Amino acid sequence: MRKEILLLVAGQFWVSVFKSKAIYPIIGIMLVLLLYAAYSGLSYHDQNHFRTDHQNMARESWEGNPDKHPHRMAHFGTFAFRLKHPLSIFDFGQESYTGNAVFLEAHRQNMVNFSEAGFSTGILRFGELHMAMILQLILPLIIFFIGYAAIVSDRENGTLKILLTQGANWKEILLGRSLGLLAISALFILPFFIMTIVLLLGEGHAASDEWGRLAMSSLTYLVFAVVLCLITIAVSVSSRSSKNALLKLLGLWLLMTVLLPRTSQAIGAYYHPTPTKLEFRASIEEEVIQYGDSHNPNDPYFNALKDSVLKVHKVGSVEELPFNYGGFIMGQGERISAEIYKKHHNQLLDQYRNQNQLTRWLAIVNPYLAVKHLSMALCGTDFESYVDFQGQAENYRYLLSQNMNELQMKYISPNKISGSEGKTHVIDRKEWKALPDFEHRFLPLGKVIKNESISIGSMVLWLTFSIGLVISLSKNAKAI
Repeated sequence: MRKEILLLVAGQFWVSVFKSKAIYPIIGIMLVLLLYAAYSGLSYHDQNHFRTDHQNMARESWEGNPDKHPHRMAHFGTFAFRLKHPLSIFDFGQESYTGNAVFLEAHRQNMVNFSEAGFSTGILRFGELHMAMILQLILPLIIFFIGYAAIVSDRENGTLKILLTQGANWKEILLGRSLGLLAISALFILPFFIMTIVLLLGEGHAASDEWGRLAMSSLTYLVFAVVLCLITIAVSVSSRSSKNALLKLLGLWLLMTVLLPRTSQAIGAYYHPTPTKLEFRASIEEEVIQYGDSHNPNDPYFNALKDSVLKVHKVGSVEELPFNYGGFIMGQGERISAEIYKKHHNQLLDQYRNQNQLTRWLAIVNPYLAVKHLSMALCGTDFESYVDFQGQAENYRYLLSQNMNELQMKYISPNKISGSEGKTHVIDRKEWKALPDFEHRFLPLGKVIKNESISIGSMVLWLTFSIGLVISLSKNAKAI
């Protein structure tokens, strides 16, 4: 295969496309969509400022409490806010449908609430326009529209015979046209990533992790474009007419972007149903009751625990213990309820993952799904990023509750006077400041890559398959 012939064929295709006036309105529409999507993406900046401000307000409220009984502080609680990843300006993913704040308190694991969709009009059900969506849905249509007649039209008007008689072979023609189509596709892709870089720099983001994610995202969409271009040329060379090629490609687009994703989601939800919020909470409460109620002084489980504690310390009553027994009991109750919640929550997450598993494996036969999943993960807007925040919030809630229980055990006198006004019932407010504030951390890039191994493998397979397909077709292609 000769490089100069390859570039000559690619250049000829480039020139022929830009001779057509149809390409310029397409470029204009894409630029308008890019500007609108970039403007929409900038809302991430306002959202992050809003969430950071409220996280600071929650912290100030926590630290502003006066001297108080630590168990009251455990129930006073605080909030954890989920920050948007800087790259969410490029791919919104599931951001608008997942919650962004959770109230953290003792003995109770609250749901993450306040999703943007909850405060929006019904327009969100049709999806939001963001840069990644344009590249995932509209770019394939543009590539198909530009390239559907790349080979078949030359066969129809006899140009292929001229190319072949001048010394070019089929492999050079097919790969050259693919290269030309890819170069045109790059004109549509590059502005999106240039805009993303400009927005990131404008917001002062320069972390190596963010640039690493952006580089991987750029490579993902480049590979996606290569696959689309090769498939387009393969369909064009194997079709009998231009009309037939266009219909095949439009059908392929509908299959990739609409039919397969929707069908897989419906099948997953049917075979792996999830409980309602009420059923989920009820199952947890039922199991907690079976273990015992740490707030009930006559509970059999905790009465047996009390007897064992008194026996170990060789005392006759809780007042004789060297620590506050109430704090100890609250700590045990917190540990039990947290373990039960974690078990049920993991079971629920497993159901959601089972629902998504079919869609994930369909990425092997659908590159659109592979790109969509990998793009969301790299931009920190996928399901696993949301689950990771839930885990961080629950770990902090447990730390807060147990910290307050330990303070009660250590500083609250076991020989308490009646009422709650006496100083024996409170501790110094400086202890509230000693507890570190909640800080949301994003998943490391290595973990993201591991989570998306199926999507990455799918992209490699599709790249290999599409190259092999074009080379295979070049061996049997006909000029007539």
